[in-house]
Amino acid sequence: MLQPSPAPAPALRSVLAALGSPTAVREARTPSLRSAQGPLSPELPLPVHVLDVRDQVAPPAGTPRTRLAGWRFLIRGPERAVAAGDTLLTPDGWAFSHFFEGPYLAATERALLQADSLPGTYQPRLLSVPELYMLTLWLHGDTEADGADGAPDPADLLIPLAPAPPGIAAHRPHRVADLLPVLTLRLAPAPLFGTPAPAA
Repeated sequence: MLQPSPAPAPALRSVLAALGSPTAVREARTPSLRSAQGPLSPELPLPVHVLDVRDQVAPPAGTPRTRLAGWRFLIRGPERAVAAGDTLLTPDGWAFSHFFEGPYLAATERALLQADSLPGTYQPRLLSVPELYMLTLWLHGDTEADGADGAPDPADLLIPLAPAPPGIAAHRPHRVADLLPVLTLRLAPAPLFGTPAPAA
């Protein structure tokens, strides 16, 4: 079962304002949103966290660093989600960023349905790994936590969304403790001068 964390009210208001703006909807690069018939509503807010690899993927304590990048809302029409709306934090507070659609929209819906059928209760989040062009549904075990804070716990689950990087199965739940070492290996910097030549 999923227990989403409530989004900041200003973030929700910014998406509602964008949905109510004919200009914002008309200029969105989302044909499904522009052609949707009937009311549209932002649902299931998901905090978007980014795996921070500027210094190292896993600090000595073993806890990966993440930072909150924004909140994403699924924009639902009468029958299905037709787009997603992203918000970001600016010096003046939460602001609408953009609407979008594409493979990650359908993959997010699929992963959410998949997660809802898993045993246990989770707080859904998104975890992005930009260096691998990878997005995962992050199922956090502490449903009382603030969705904007915290790092992945080793027992949390990650469901890579399709398209996933080569060699990583999309829509297969992985424990953070199992998947993070794979990501760490892929993100490790290459040796500056290659492999040392064997001694003569």
